Amino acid sequence: MGAATGSHDSGLLEKARGIGSAIAKSESILVYGATIGVPQAAAEAASEANAFVLGVSPAASEKEHLEKYKLPLDACSATIYTGFGFNGRNIILVRSCDAVIIANGRVGIMIEFGAAYVEEKVIGVLTGTGGISDKAKELEELFAGKCDATIIYDNDPEKLVEKVVAELNKQKN
Repeated sequence: MGAATGSHDSGLLEKARGIGSAIAKSESILVYGATIGVPQAAAEAASEANAFVLGVSPAASEKEHLEKYKLPLDACSATIYTGFGFNGRNIILVRSCDAVIIANGRVGIMIEFGAAYVEEKVIGVLTGTGGISDKAKELEELFAGKCDATIIYDNDPEKLVEKVVAELNKQKN
């Protein structure tokens, strides 16, 4: 999960692609908001590596997704149309994942980070990407003691995904 809009330099998009590639390498499913920007870069990389990519759309139909929201579907292996707009989609997106990885982001990512925290998810934070990712430690301190979410920080996309998958496996056992 990351900023769909805003300034995305090539370094940020390359890191997002690194997350997608690492998710594919781990043989995990990438679930994302069927959107543009940072999430799209991760989804495209995962799709190119033959991972299953599930898009969770804010729209009620493919037509609405393409025409009203003007969002792509290229990287999606399958798409769920929620019909709940961006805020409703974000909650469904978080609840549909075993873990959440954030890179960059603004208000939408702050909502997803908070939802993942309350849902006690494993949260991976790609540091050094700006936005909410670089404020996550402050948010964690603010939320401290309220839930048992596990938050993992790293500035390397592949290492972050490896740590998140390892934590998920540890929690399953």
